[in-house]
Amino acid sequence: MKILSSEQIRALDVYTIQNEPIASIDLMERASVAFVKWFTDRFKPEKEVYIFCGPGNNGGDGLAVARLLALSHYAVRVFIFSSDRYSQDFSVNLKRLKALVVPTTIISGEDIPSLPDGAIVIDAIFGSGLSRPVQGLYADTIKTINESSVTRVAIDIASGLFCDANNPDPVKVKADYTFTFQLPKLSLLLPQNEDYTGTWMVGDIGLDNGFIALQSSPFSYVDEEEIYSLIKPRKKFSHKGSYGKALILAGSLGMMGAAVLSGKACYRVGTGLVKFHTPKCGVQILQSGLPEAILSADPEENFISTLPDLSSFNAIAAGPGWYEGPEAAKVLSELFKSTRVPLVLDAGALNVLSKNKGLLKLLPANSILTPHPGEFKRLAGDFSDDYARLDGLRKFSETYNCIVVLKGANSMVALPDGYVSFNSTGNPGMATAGSGDVLTGIIAGLLAQGYEPPVAAKLGVYIHGFAGDIAAARSGMASLIAEDIIDGIKEFSLRCDRYFSAL
Repeated sequence: MKILSSEQIRALDVYTIQNEPIASIDLMERASVAFVKWFTDRFKPEKEVYIFCGPGNNGGDGLAVARLLALSHYAVRVFIFSSDRYSQDFSVNLKRLKALVVPTTIISGEDIPSLPDGAIVIDAIFGSGLSRPVQGLYADTIKTINESSVTRVAIDIASGLFCDANNPDPVKVKADYTFTFQLPKLSLLLPQNEDYTGTWMVGDIGLDNGFIALQSSPFSYVDEEEIYSLIKPRKKFSHKGSYGKALILAGSLGMMGAAVLSGKACYRVGTGLVKFHTPKCGVQILQSGLPEAILSADPEENFISTLPDLSSFNAIAAGPGWYEGPEAAKVLSELFKSTRVPLVLDAGALNVLSKNKGLLKLLPANSILTPHPGEFKRLAGDFSDDYARLDGLRKFSETYNCIVVLKGANSMVALPDGYVSFNSTGNPGMATAGSGDVLTGIIAGLLAQGYEPPVAAKLGVYIHGFAGDIAAARSGMASLIAEDIIDGIKEFSLRCDRYFSAL
């Protein structure tokens, strides 16, 4: 699902109006009907609804929503701002509304209402086209909304939040819910905007898909439909060798659990064979914790100091549970020089890279790095905000010709060509020890099965989040542990089997 800029969104509206064809007021009605359908499914008529409408088309949406809710027997109070520049569709919807509800015009601060505890506020002040900080009565109204004990619902995007750029001004509606139209907005996906987006959802309002397909964008939001198009169904006469051999370089004294988790995930995602190279202290642990694995023991007792023969593997993962001393830097250097197969690096391997940044020049093309924000900061430096970090992520990926999975809510997968996909699965319960090791195993397994690195990264992140959602549904987010994520991979496999059997 593409993520378009505010300019592209405006052009999409215009194109749909001209080519469906549909009058702009009727398109606004369609959008409002979609919002009201979602709203009435979630909120019952018992609570009073306050709707604040700006003078543009976002305010026109709010007026149409007010009329439709009033017809559905909701107690609606509507507030508009005094202006000499109401949009045409705003004016049409204002006239339609007055037969049911007479709005209050906010002319001065005294007109801003006190909001009763428990009320629902619908924010339709400014939409996705806003490009400057909010001031005056608009800012005063937003402050009142934020300081009240109400449920705040934003139409399309919270007022004060820019669609695709940073707005450092703090005056923004702190939305509990955002109902956005047709496509996600970039700002909904970045951590710094969490307080202004709340739980968000996308409503299809029938904007022209042909126009969307022709638009160029460096950003996308990965959905289920795209994921199924990437999956390779298993063939009847396939065998263990058909699904690849993965090598995992993992473990050190006291850190063998990371190796076990990555190996289990690698097998669970469908890899034919998984081999570990691990220090001597880890052999018994791995043999008992993961009997399916094949092992080779490093000469060192407590950490990895050498590489095994790499010639028979289809993919290699390095880093889970690593000792990060000078020996590790030598191993990583030799790995970069020797490997001819796709590579995924996590945890200890990333920390070794951050301490020995000259190794980045040796990084094989299309290697996959999977840092969490702290690890990425050590690799690439600090950034002033999430928009700057997104730019830095793209630059890092391009500079070192690698794929970077920046883990977190809506994990980002950055490719060397500047393209970034945002993931749609996962939950806060996955912020637990070992979760990243599971992701490493998943991606390594997909690489071993022949998925190209960009696909393996995108697909692996989605599967990881999906499995985490299954785990959270079963045990609750606070109780979720990494083993639960591995178990959740089975549900994704079952979904795929059902999908392909139905074709």
